Amino acid sequence: MLIVSEKCFSPFFSVPCLEMTTKRKIIGRLVPCRCFRGEEEIVSVLDYSHCGLQQVPKEVFNFERTLEELYLDANQIEELPKQLFNCQALRKLSIPDNDLSSLPTTIASLVNLRELDISKNGIQDFPENIKCCKCLTIIEASVNPVSKLPDGFTQLLNLTQLYLNDAFLEFLPANFGRLVKLRILELRENHLKTLPKY
Repeated sequence: MLIVSEKCFSPFFSVPCLEMTTKRKIIGRLVPCRCFRGEEEIVSVLDYSHCGLQQVPKEVFNFERTLEELYLDANQIEELPKQLFNCQALRKLSIPDNDLSSLPTTIASLVNLRELDISKNGIQDFPENIKCCKCLTIIEASVNPVSKLPDGFTQLLNLTQLYLNDAFLEFLPANFGRLVKLRILELRENHLKTLPKY
């Protein structure tokens, strides 16, 4: 199985290229993104970090049935397209250091999502139906102007790590204590004055 995990730019093409790798080592040849169309290979990882992107590349949607990890770190993406949430095999979505202002309600479609990194954006709140992402174990949402968490957040019973440093949190949901699997909770630099009793 081939995993597309290294990004680069080819001097022979004007479109971004991806480097094909096996799980163990880099094969070492560059292949334009468009060459993957119609291929039988199973692509489970795509990395478009530090590409100066303003939107999610359309090539991503060619692998919506097999894609398990998507890295879009450090771009200028302002919104996530609806089609992204058809990638129901997605287990890790990493989009820190972008220009997102909201997390769409369609995130509820990612029922297999285990890790979500949306740190360093402009996200002000989580949608109530984040509760549908019941497989989530790690959420990194630090450095966002989040002022509160929805009650549905406390239904993420598999959550083990939550990072919400440098946000605007004023309080936590009353039944936050339901997150009994939570092992790491970081809430530095917030506006919290009290914590829930349970």
